[in-house]
Parts: sequence; structure tokens; C-alpha cells
Amino acid sequence: MIIYIKNKHTLAIDDFKFKCCTGKNGKSKKKKEGDKKTPIGHFAIENLYYRADRIKKPSTNLKSIKIQKNMGWCDDPSDLKNYNKLIKINKKIKCEKLFRKDSKYDLMIPIKYNFLKPVKYRGSCIFIHLTNNYKPTLGCIAMKKKDFLIMLKLINKKTKIKII
Repeated sequence: MIIYIKNKHTLAIDDFKFKCCTGKNGKSKKKKEGDKKTPIGHFAIENLYYRADRIKKPSTNLKSIKIQKNMGWCDDPSDLKNYNKLIKINKKIKCEKLFRKDSKYDLMIPIKYNFLKPVKYRGSCIFIHLTNNYKPTLGCIAMKKKDFLIMLKLINKKTKIKII
């Protein structure tokens, strides 16, 4: 199963097409931390993270992890040990907080971009997450909740995402 992102407005899986939004500054094969671009390439996906206080556990074949208040995703390129990894929030590590006031990360799947052996400044925190308005992202792929829930039924841990 492959998720295709062929343009900045369409996420496709088999015959299903969903409206989405991508990075504010387009896509790039040479992604850099903070450039607001969505990375081009073929990537695995991670687990589903969800806000259990807002959404019941969705139906999916992905491993599902409840987002806790102390969870973050390290976006500090100078911290190679934690860069682009799930962490427990502390004041010493710069990170994207997963437990947010808005609903963007009520459902969220990290894309395994710059993941196994992260390279400094190559980019971090690239997720498939929720949107209410399809405004361009900081590099992630965002879609409406109803479409995200359908996508979750179609994909599994072997699913890849291909961003063209």
C-alpha cells in the first residue's frame, strides 16, 4: 500500500483521493530544518498518535499510541541523540509539543523522513496531521479528520508514502 502525494492538494491511496495541504514553500529534495517545504521521496510511516481525551481510539492496523502531556518530537538539530525522535519534554530539549491546544495533532502519523540516522538540519517533525482550513503547513501533510479516519482504515505498518 502506498500513499501518494502528487501535488500540494491531493493525497491518493488506490482509488481514494483526499484533499490535503502541504508545505507553504512547496516540496524539495533538499529539505532543511525550518524551510517550510515538504520533503520529496519515498518514506515509511510511523505509528498513529492520538489524543484519547478528544478522540476514541480509531479503527486502524497501525500501532496506536495515546498522546500524553509530556510528549514532544525533538526539532533541535544540535541535539543529534534526540533529533527527529519522540521524547519526554524537558526544558533542555527544543521540541514540537504533541499535546496541543488546537486539534492539529489529535490524530498524527510521523513520516520516517530523516529518521533512522538523522542528519543535522535536514528536517524533522514531518507528520501527516489534521487541518480545519487547508492552510499550507510548515512541511507536513494535513487533511480533514473525516478523511484521516478513512485513510487509517486503508493503511498498515508496511504502508509507504511517496511524495512526488
